[in-house]
Amino acid sequence: MQYLLQKGPLVIRRAEKSDIPDITALIQALALYEKMPEACLATDELIEQSIFERGEAQVLMAEYDGKVAGFSLYFYNYSTWMARKGLYLEDLFVYPEMRGKGIGKALILQLAKIAAKEGCGRFEWCCLDWNEPSIQFYKSLGAKPMDEWTIYRLEGEALSKLAEEGE
Repeated sequence: MQYLLQKGPLVIRRAEKSDIPDITALIQALALYEKMPEACLATDELIEQSIFERGEAQVLMAEYDGKVAGFSLYFYNYSTWMARKGLYLEDLFVYPEMRGKGIGKALILQLAKIAAKEGCGRFEWCCLDWNEPSIQFYKSLGAKPMDEWTIYRLEGEALSKLAEEGE
C-alpha cells in the first residue's frame, strides 16, 4: 500500500482494487447525503472498469483507527487559457461519524500536494448550494466560489437525442 499520509490514527492512501466495495459504499452514502440516492448508478463492476481498468479517475482512501472513513475521487481536466492540466475533485465524502477529525482537510491537502507536484494550473470542484457546512469548510481553506459560472449538463435521453442529430 502506498501511504500518502500517516498521522496518528489517520491514514490517506491511494485506492487499490480491494477497496472497490468500500468505494461503492462511499459513493452510495454520498448520494444519500446529497438527497439523490436514486441517481446513483455506481456498482462494484462499473468502479472496477472505469477506475482500475480504464484509469478514468483516481481515488484516495482515508482510514481512521483502521476503519474506512472517507474518500476523494478526482481526475484531470485542461485549461486552454493556462495551457495546463488541472485537478478536478469530483467527490469528497467523509462518513458522518468520522467528521470533525480533520479527515476532509487531510484529503484536500493531499490533493493540493498532488496538483502542485504535477504542475496543475488549478484545483477545482463543485458544491451544492445548500451544503453550507461544506461551503464554509472550502472557504476556510482559501477556495473561492465561481458564482459567475453556470454548469450545463447533457445526460440520458437529451444526450442521446443530441448525438443522433449529428448522424
